[in-house]
Amino acid sequence: MSPAAHMSSPDAPHLPVLIDAILDHVPASGTWVDGTFGAGGYTRALLEAGVERVIAIDRDPLAHEMAENWAGSYQDRLIQRSGTFSDMAALSEGFLPVDGVVLDLGVSSMQLDQAERGFSFLRDGPLDMRMGQQGISAAELVNSASEPLLADILFQYGEERASRRIARAIIAARPLTTTLELADVILACLPKSKPGQSHPATRSFQAIRIAVNDEFGELIKGLEAAEQVLRPGGHLAVVTFHSLEDRIVKRFIQSRAGKSGGGSRHAPATQEVAASLIPVTRRAVTATEAELERNPRSRSAKLRVAQRTGAPALEGRARLGLPKLVGKELI
Repeated sequence: MSPAAHMSSPDAPHLPVLIDAILDHVPASGTWVDGTFGAGGYTRALLEAGVERVIAIDRDPLAHEMAENWAGSYQDRLIQRSGTFSDMAALSEGFLPVDGVVLDLGVSSMQLDQAERGFSFLRDGPLDMRMGQQGISAAELVNSASEPLLADILFQYGEERASRRIARAIIAARPLTTTLELADVILACLPKSKPGQSHPATRSFQAIRIAVNDEFGELIKGLEAAEQVLRPGGHLAVVTFHSLEDRIVKRFIQSRAGKSGGGSRHAPATQEVAASLIPVTRRAVTATEAELERNPRSRSAKLRVAQRTGAPALEGRARLGLPKLVGKELI
């Protein structure tokens, strides 16, 4: 039975996207960090495949609560930590360096399925969207941010072409307190979607969620942390779900492999820096037809894998394709 098939059992409804592809490219051994524990799909698949230990990190308290009924079966092979994957070095203290790091980016199905979490435009609930249930909520953001900032968030983080029109409509409709209120405002600004197209509010909800949780800032810090904690020969596997995330991951790996043409323009032309990561996948790996049929969520997923070298971790974030809003105050 494949790892993905194992994860489809009734007590583990979450299907880890591209897990078979990950296990095709990495050895299932040693200690791994699952930086996006969620419903436990990747952690359980790695442990079942032969990984000795997984340090499972998630900032969402619900993720750890949901694992209570099965985590004990793995005893000391599963170590749960509350926090963000950008802090994986501190959260993995005592087990470093590690043999692998896996990151499954974006919102999880368990978060979308809970209306009270405010992630879904299909279920009415409070406008929240906080993965860790701390910091500013989506309601605070849409009700306090200026029109130019809202438009920038929608365009930079959601690639929404009608960002200015939607931002004006949000300002006019404030205050907004529920997900369906916000979805209705967005729907009124856009043409009705055709069969097979995504919901018109998809890009805007994605953008607001990314802003609320600082997902791109966390991604960069998480990639840098993975570079720090991996042993020579260890592997980094990252699954992304939209082009902005994939571009950041791709360019980060390229920059660490010395293929981005980066480095300071003030540095001598003869200066050479040893690569700290080597790409294992030449291009992004996507789901097979069999996986698409089994798990529609995998349709937009892309996997990139890199291997750590023995060279020192590098520094610098030039040419990573970061949206201009990263690091800016939201309200």
